[in-house]
Amino acid sequence: MNIFLSGRFWLAGPVAFVLAVLVMLGMAIWFPGGAAGLNNVVLPMIAFPLIWAVIFFYAYLDRNTTRVAVAFSCIALVHAVLLIAHFTG
Repeated sequence: MNIFLSGRFWLAGPVAFVLAVLVMLGMAIWFPGGAAGLNNVVLPMIAFPLIWAVIFFYAYLDRNTTRVAVAFSCIALVHAVLLIAHFTG
């Protein structure tokens, strides 16, 4: 079987990276600002490797790829709506 035809390859590879970026961007909105007002920008960038690792290993280790796709879709939808609502008004 070709590895590029596997759903797990796409979920644990490019989809996990794009979702981690989307979560990092959305985290800058819902994470508290802190005393200097910069924690909501700096901490998501520092936490990006951890966010990506959690998403990657969940996609790679879960046996049910449909459940992974649904979970990723829900997370992406929530963060995309949050970003759209923040930047449009």
